[in-house]
Amino acid sequence: MTELNCTEHSRVKRVAKRASYDKATVYQLIDDLKLGHMGFVINGRPVVIPITVWRVEEHLYFHVANKSRLQRLIESGAECSISFAEYNEWVMSKSAFHHSANYRSAVLYCTGVRVVDDKEFDRAFEVIINQLEQGRWDQVRSPNKLERKATALMRLTINEGSFKARKGGPIEEPEDLSLPVWNGTKPACPFHL
Repeated sequence: MTELNCTEHSRVKRVAKRASYDKATVYQLIDDLKLGHMGFVINGRPVVIPITVWRVEEHLYFHVANKSRLQRLIESGAECSISFAEYNEWVMSKSAFHHSANYRSAVLYCTGVRVVDDKEFDRAFEVIINQLEQGRWDQVRSPNKLERKATALMRLTINEGSFKARKGGPIEEPEDLSLPVWNGTKPACPFHL
């Protein structure tokens, strides 16, 4: 299957022309960023945390401290949501209303399990370490027994999700075109106050 599963829960409802359900597009975003924001519910309260997430084939992986609340939640079968997003350009318009950003984003709904097999554990960490620097896994020490015991490596299955992106220049109202103000795109960078 080349597309993500999609239901009314995950379907992009506004600006649907910017939506995609193509797995390769979502996988590229995950591979590029490796930082997601995971949402879940604990004791009836929503929680969102930034977390390193990486992909090995069809699955996502993340690690937490052994016996953490997130590990227990995933092992209970609960669903979590992970969002990935980057913006690369500000879109500057002649009207305040039409200012925007060019971006890529994905929202995924997942369930998962703890990885208990040592070979899968090592393979998952080998993938991310070699993505950070090719061949590095062969140069570093493998996790020892104490580190394996302290770490809960979780494997997630993507149940459904969507991708959304914007690219291009500003949208202008015809009556604004003559306004003497620059419009176009500029690279995104943090604001300095």
